[in-house]
Formats: sequence, structure tokens, C-alpha cells
Amino acid sequence: MKTAAAILILIIIWGVGLVAFAARIEQSTPAEDPVVSDGVVALTGPGTERLEAATALLEAGKAKRLLVSGVNRQASRKDILGVTGAVKPIYDCCVDLGFQAANTVGNAREAADWVEAKGYKRVIIVTADYHMPRAMLELKATMPDTVLIQYAVRTNFLDGKRWWKSGTGFKRMSLEYCKYLAILAREGFLSLGPKEHAKAPNNPAAPAPAHP
Repeated sequence: MKTAAAILILIIIWGVGLVAFAARIEQSTPAEDPVVSDGVVALTGPGTERLEAATALLEAGKAKRLLVSGVNRQASRKDILGVTGAVKPIYDCCVDLGFQAANTVGNAREAADWVEAKGYKRVIIVTADYHMPRAMLELKATMPDTVLIQYAVRTNFLDGKRWWKSGTGFKRMSLEYCKYLAILAREGFLSLGPKEHAKAPNNPAAPAPAHP
């Protein structure tokens, strides 16, 4: 009986946390106009909204350069140009493509290498609304001394207010919440040890060539 009660309490706590997590995501968009920063980092994912939003920030003068992290290795600069809808002169001069990242952990390492190589101190992070909480945990872990500004992009296929009404929405939100909790647990465990975080080695995201 005690075991069943404990499990029920854990489920209730998890459910309340999930609702709070979903509300946080819903409130993250539309994103506030960010202050002018050194760079913009866009984390790739489903759809083109993230890249379009990041490119718009670059073209609006919100940053000097843009890193697109997690680009498919089969894609060319020309392919990405078409996806971003960027003005070609700005794209050619100021957009770097990162091909090393295969997940959010890789995004964080790739972004940290790029920020360190450029000497940037303030960076705007662009990713999907539901992905932002987890992405920020990973990015802060690799760039503790960098000011990171969130710029969440609304996800068309995930209704932040009615996510629980569809199986797909519930699954997506629940999975993202579980991943978020896993990273919180990991960071909490690491905080019990030495204060220094050793960043895993990775090749810097080198600036892409000026022409495709």
C-alpha cells in the first residue's frame, strides 16, 4: 500500500511539473526583441522557422555573425541559403555552418567552440519553444561565462495551449519534459563534485567558405 501511494505521489508531482513546463513554453513566444549581441546561434530541427528567425535577427543588425549548428552533412551552403531565405551578400559574409552536432549536447559543444574562437561574450540562442529549456541547460553548461539570450520560435505542430488534446502533442511535450528532468538531474549530480566543468573536446565550428 505504501509503495502504491508513493508511486501515485510521484506521478502527481511529475504531472504538475509537466503542466508547469508546458505553461513556460507557451509563455516563451512571441520572443522579446533581443538586445544587440555578438553572435546568433540557431539550432537546427524540424521545419525552417528557426533558421528564418535567426537570419532575420542577423539581417536586422542584432549580431555580427550567425552559426547554424547541426547542419546535415549532406547539405551544401547553397541548400542552407535556400532554407534561410537570407540576403545572399549577408549570407556569404556572415553565416557559418556547423556540421559536427548530431543532438543538443553536440549543439552546445559546437556553439561553445564557435563562441570561444570568435571571442564573443553575448550570444542570442534561437531554437523551438519546446526545445529552449533543455537547450539552455546544455548551452549554459558549456558556456558558463557567456551571456545567453533566449529567442524561442513558436512550433506550428505543437499547440502550447492544447498539447494534451492530441496523442502527438502529449508525447512530444512529455518526452521533452523527461529529457529536461534528466539534464537537471545530471547537472545536480555534477554540482556535487569539482566545480570545474571539463568541456569535451570538439573541433571548432570553422567559418564556412565565402562561396558555395
